[in-house]
Amino acid sequence: MKKLITIGVLSLLLIGCKEQKKEEVAQVKEVQQYSIEQFMDNENAFANGYTADKSKVLMTSNRSGIYNLYSVPANGGELMPITKSDSASIYGISYFPEDNRILFRMDGNGDEIFKIFLKDNETIKRLTPAKNVRALFRGWAKDGKSFFYGSNERDPRSMDHYEMDVATFTPKLVYKNTENMEFGGMSEDRKHILLSKSINTNDSDLFLLNTETNERIKINDTISSNSSQDFSPDGSAFYYTTDEGAEFSYLMKYTIADGTKEKVLEKDWDINGFYFTQNGKYQVLFTNEDGKTVMDVKEVSTGKNIDFPDFKDKTINSANFSRDESMALLNVGGDSTPSNVYSFSIESGKYEQLTEVLNDEIDEEDLVASEVVRFKSFDGLEIPAIFYKPHQASEENKVPALVWVHGGPGGQSRQGFSSTIQYFVNHGYAILAVNNRGSSGYGKSFYKMDDQNHGDKDLKDCIAGKDWLANQPYIDDNKIGILGGSYGGYMTMAALTYAPEEFEVGVNIFGVTNWLRTLKNIPPWWESFKDALYTEMGDPNTADSIRLREISPLFHAEKVTKPLIVLQGAKDPRVLKVESDEIVEGVKKNGVPVEYVLFEDEGHGFVKKENEITAYSRILEFLDLYLKGNSTTSIETNKTNSIEIKAED
Repeated sequence: MKKLITIGVLSLLLIGCKEQKKEEVAQVKEVQQYSIEQFMDNENAFANGYTADKSKVLMTSNRSGIYNLYSVPANGGELMPITKSDSASIYGISYFPEDNRILFRMDGNGDEIFKIFLKDNETIKRLTPAKNVRALFRGWAKDGKSFFYGSNERDPRSMDHYEMDVATFTPKLVYKNTENMEFGGMSEDRKHILLSKSINTNDSDLFLLNTETNERIKINDTISSNSSQDFSPDGSAFYYTTDEGAEFSYLMKYTIADGTKEKVLEKDWDINGFYFTQNGKYQVLFTNEDGKTVMDVKEVSTGKNIDFPDFKDKTINSANFSRDESMALLNVGGDSTPSNVYSFSIESGKYEQLTEVLNDEIDEEDLVASEVVRFKSFDGLEIPAIFYKPHQASEENKVPALVWVHGGPGGQSRQGFSSTIQYFVNHGYAILAVNNRGSSGYGKSFYKMDDQNHGDKDLKDCIAGKDWLANQPYIDDNKIGILGGSYGGYMTMAALTYAPEEFEVGVNIFGVTNWLRTLKNIPPWWESFKDALYTEMGDPNTADSIRLREISPLFHAEKVTKPLIVLQGAKDPRVLKVESDEIVEGVKKNGVPVEYVLFEDEGHGFVKKENEITAYSRILEFLDLYLKGNSTTSIETNKTNSIEIKAED
């Protein structure tokens, strides 16, 4: 009988395996592959606020190829162009509180030296100084008669606090930032300002400044991460987040009169945003939960949660409330759906969709939803990641893969839509977006694990991600590459340099290759953050320079043996063009295939659609040739070691 049972069970197992195989085959679907032009024709649009009468909404959109301003009726309709820039991108700030004039900001093709402009009918006026002065909007006064902004006009290293009235547009210096503090907000009566001073890239001290007495009170008692959020509507208290004595940031209230503190809310994830609406009717809270934004809105007087529309598999990532607090502009998106803007009436519960950003030529069913996965690194540490599996992947049709590394250090790959990721996945590449140790969102202990250890354990986490991919039955374990931008670009070069046999190709998008130079040449407006960055990375002016040289791929370029593509913006103020120039020249000496794509009119990140099309199509052609191994393109890189593309202004 035992034998019969065993045979019976075996038969059932065999039948089950066959059924499972059938199910796996059934799950593999034919997908239409879309061009980079089609993916880049997905619109990126976001709302900047209602007009005073709530009849129209100011929108910023890249539908023209770069970012420009548009207006759309609040009850839905066509987006009407307001600006028609064909060079530098324009980003909306808001309508004026009492009329239809507009504030917007613009920099010089990615140099990050932003100016604030006024648009009044057909007239455009710059409101902040032009030459090498950076200005950032910080909010409207409650009465709508003035707005606040930060500017480094007095000292390139310091962002002072200014107020500009809208009758004369005359700036007034409110706070002279002589100690290079970070501004965190000001009470409506202008008597108190919140300031912070970075200790390292995670921890910062929080201060309350009395503008009448110049008394400054330190709020935190220990070294911890402290971030100001908002003053209470009556100005008697302020709210801040802290991880003092905890792994994750929680919400605190500080009463100004007696200096008492009260814990308001704590969760198992970071609370990373909190504010009151214009008149204090609602409080809005944001939590970063496993790489996903969760929003919670309560009515202050009753403590009742506000019911927002159910968008099924999509998430509300932000809400921009009207000044009278009766309506909100919602940013709603998902993994396989780019974010759309909805106008929502809190009173009636009705809403109108204002944008339709997915290209009509793309079937949403062909796109891929991500999933959160975890794997063990070399030392047993659990590493979280966001995984995208192509629809066409199966054991019978194994696909190549990429380890995707975020920027930072200290960034985080999050769930949400990316046209770039969807483009590569649609063309048959699995992507594992690794949140290596040192990433934010997983507790301060995890965040600090890469301090002065870059290019070592964080790189080993990425290699462990590669090993996880290689163990998936639908991944071709001989065809796994690494891709990243900024700090992720550094990780790409570190992988090709210090672990040259682990990845088959590398994609370096404006990545640091010489830490000594990068840390000595940070933009002047980062002065308040410089010491903190030196604490994490090392000070290039001290003995740390020895280690920084050791972890800089430029000085070890002779070790690179795998094909490489490098992409760079010439106006980049963070990672200078010379970083990419030199690493390309260094790797070429090895006889290794190298491509170099240079954009003269971009900075730290590509925002012009024409350039994005060039950049990501070249990456795919490179991957098809050197990773997938079946390219039909006419690239001559295998005959010449370098290709340089210049997209002129």
